[in-house]
Amino acid sequence: MGQVERRYFLIAAGFLLAAPLTAEAQKAGRVYRVGLVAPASRSEQHDAFRQKLRELGYIEGKNLIVEARYAAGRIERIPEFVAEVIRLKVDVLVVGANTAAHAAKRATTAVPIVFGGVPDPVGTGIVASLGRPGGNITGISMAVGEGFAGKWVQLLRDAVPGVSHAAALVNSASTDSGNYVKEMRAAARALNMKLEVFAAGNNPAELDEALAAIGASGARGLIVPADAFFFTHRAKLVQSAARERLPAVYCDLAIADGGGMLAYGPSLVHAFRQVATHVDKILKGAKPADLPVEQPTKFELVINMKTAKALGLAIPQSVLLRADRVIE
Repeated sequence: MGQVERRYFLIAAGFLLAAPLTAEAQKAGRVYRVGLVAPASRSEQHDAFRQKLRELGYIEGKNLIVEARYAAGRIERIPEFVAEVIRLKVDVLVVGANTAAHAAKRATTAVPIVFGGVPDPVGTGIVASLGRPGGNITGISMAVGEGFAGKWVQLLRDAVPGVSHAAALVNSASTDSGNYVKEMRAAARALNMKLEVFAAGNNPAELDEALAAIGASGARGLIVPADAFFFTHRAKLVQSAARERLPAVYCDLAIADGGGMLAYGPSLVHAFRQVATHVDKILKGAKPADLPVEQPTKFELVINMKTAKALGLAIPQSVLLRADRVIE
């Protein structure tokens, strides 16, 4: 090989060796943009989502930008926030609860969507099936399973053995309310309990009316299923229960941290860590249609003993032993 030929050979070889390194460097230097639209305010599950992304190697300000929008209970603003985030050309859009998932699905068929906190994504038409969601959307279902709502009634009776009359607060605008009511009524009949159902839509005035009616009903216990609107107004729910001296069972675990007496349901914190894992797979090339919708894998019972004591109640030891966490 001549000197000129040898020089060209070395240059060509250098390009071949450098090309993969350059491509890898470009990939490593990419900044991903993830949208997050939630119907409630920023809370523990959203922080858990960010933390899991950090564990997976995504550092905000370095290789990740999170465009977060929180509706703080103003459900009517969710479509606006979804559209705003999509215009920012996010790589993935993360949404919480039914309302935001439907808004995202209507807004785009191109941007990958991952939802969290959706109780029944198949029944509400968000995905075609859990195994093969189809389209550009997948996520983590918060379906508590058939009969789960009846466990809230049973838990109230177990924690307060003398209760014979309870109230249930449901969101009339939620597609899940019907099943919750049916299961709670069945459980109450089996326990020979009277259960009155009070409804409020996504409206603070309706919520105030429902809480006033519950206070006047004579009910001696309260059950509040999972709902984004109720979660946003959790402080009002807890204050009303305290004022009326009602032992209450909630589905959202965070409400127990805020003063609710009992909470039993799926861990949203754990679910949003699962959401982050789905986002990671999509950023690495997976298609949402090929990622099965995952079911909740962690359920917790949280008891707030401060609230129980303030109500003059002694939670039976059998219930305390079942608790995953007791707030003293």
